[in-house]
Formats: sequence, structure tokens, C-alpha cells
Amino acid sequence: MIELTSAAVHCDIPCKIYDPSIFLVAGLSVARLIDLIQEEQTKNTSNAQTQLVRLVMEKEVQAKIVKDTVNPIWGGDYFKEPQLKEFPQTHSLVHLIMQSASKCKQESTVQNATILIDFLNQFAEIFWASKEIQTERIKAPYPPALEVVVPILSKD
Repeated sequence: MIELTSAAVHCDIPCKIYDPSIFLVAGLSVARLIDLIQEEQTKNTSNAQTQLVRLVMEKEVQAKIVKDTVNPIWGGDYFKEPQLKEFPQTHSLVHLIMQSASKCKQESTVQNATILIDFLNQFAEIFWASKEIQTERIKAPYPPALEVVVPILSKD
């Protein structure tokens, strides 16, 4: 039997399966949760406060997922020097994503969520362009029905 004292990997997830859909769904979840928080704030029920706390806590989780899924793609697991040379705006865009996700954690405004989704879409476009895959913007089929960038996949 082999006994290991430590193990190390070089990527946060298995190579070549990075996909913007994870951070886009988390971003949409932030936007939807903000909608629900605003709805709950108008209610005057005994359960409203509990529901509000639950919604805010989940919004925090989803904003963290945005950060946790963007960071490894940008931070060296996928984006390397060739991609960064081709898309020099990536560093500043990721910085804006991180700031926007934090702003969504701090405040529950639709404007903050919309800005976050816009930045996430820009990052998704860059990601897919770096793989030479065309994209399109489609309206998400669930609330809040914001546009998201998706790859145009071949039917081969």
C-alpha cells in the first residue's frame, strides 16, 4: 500500500472544463434574490423577517460563487499570457466584477445586479472569443429574464 503525506494539483477544477455558465447562473441568482428581497421588504407578515434573512444569506452565497468561479479562470488556471495579450482589458474587467459582486453583497439594488451581469457577460464573451467560439446573447428563460452570453455550439 502506498502512503501519501500530501497531494497537490495545479488547477482548481479539471483542465479544459471551465465554463462561464456557472458564474452567469450565480449572477442571475443574485439578481433574482435582490428582486425577492425587495418584494419581501414590502410584506408585513410574521414570517417576512425570517424570509428576508434567508434571502440575504443566499444572495451572499451566490455573490461569493461569482467571485469563486471567475477568479480561477482569470487568475492563471485558464487565462495565461497569450490570452491576456489578446484581451488586455481582462484584468480591469475582472477587478470590476469583483467590486460589483461585493457591491451586490453590500446593497440589494437591481442596478448593482444589472451592472454585475453586464460585466459577467463581457467576461464570458472574452472567454469564448479566446477559444474562437462565437457567442450570442439570449434572454434567460427565468426571472429576472436578463440577457446572458452563451456559446453558439455546432451540431457536429
